[in-house]
Amino acid sequence: MDVVPHYSRYALSFTSGTLLANEAAIVAPIYLRERDWKVTRALAQTENLLGARAARSNTRTLGALVPRLQLLSDHELEIVSDGTSTERGHLMWTAACRKYAFIGEFAEEVLRERFLTLVGTVSYKDYDSFYRAKAMWHDELDGVTGSSYQKLRQVLFKMAVEAGLLTKQGYIEPALLSSPVAACLDQRTPSDIRFFPTRVA
Repeated sequence: MDVVPHYSRYALSFTSGTLLANEAAIVAPIYLRERDWKVTRALAQTENLLGARAARSNTRTLGALVPRLQLLSDHELEIVSDGTSTERGHLMWTAACRKYAFIGEFAEEVLRERFLTLVGTVSYKDYDSFYRAKAMWHDELDGVTGSSYQKLRQVLFKMAVEAGLLTKQGYIEPALLSSPVAACLDQRTPSDIRFFPTRVA
């Protein structure tokens, strides 16, 4: 009897924020000082450090940001805090890929693969094909409404643009990972460099 593979459900809650790199630069240093995520979130919330006009917006942004930051190592958080905007973008893309398997698989199977095969672009049509293929194994994707489908696609592409991996026209930008970032990503098995359009690793 064939064993049907078990696939864990995709979390698809990433539409409440895009890459959040600028926000990460504000929150990461607080955590590195406090070493407590609950305290960090409370400080960012009560002092409105993200400059949100409404408390609810602040809560929503922190709710999207903190779980991603929690997936970065202390060294990665130090780079997010003190590194260049490019390094911060690369690490926040990594955090999104770690948090959301759907984004991570898209990054590896579509973005990186098309770069390595010299295609040079990623389009909505490529995303649609990827989504349909994943929906064969993930019932939760079939339940997504039309408007939510468009929002998921729009946000994922916007994140890739903000991370400097795609142009707004859909051309792939090769990732020039800094040595500190590449070293952090390479500590994972398999290496998280797989999330990037680069020939390294």
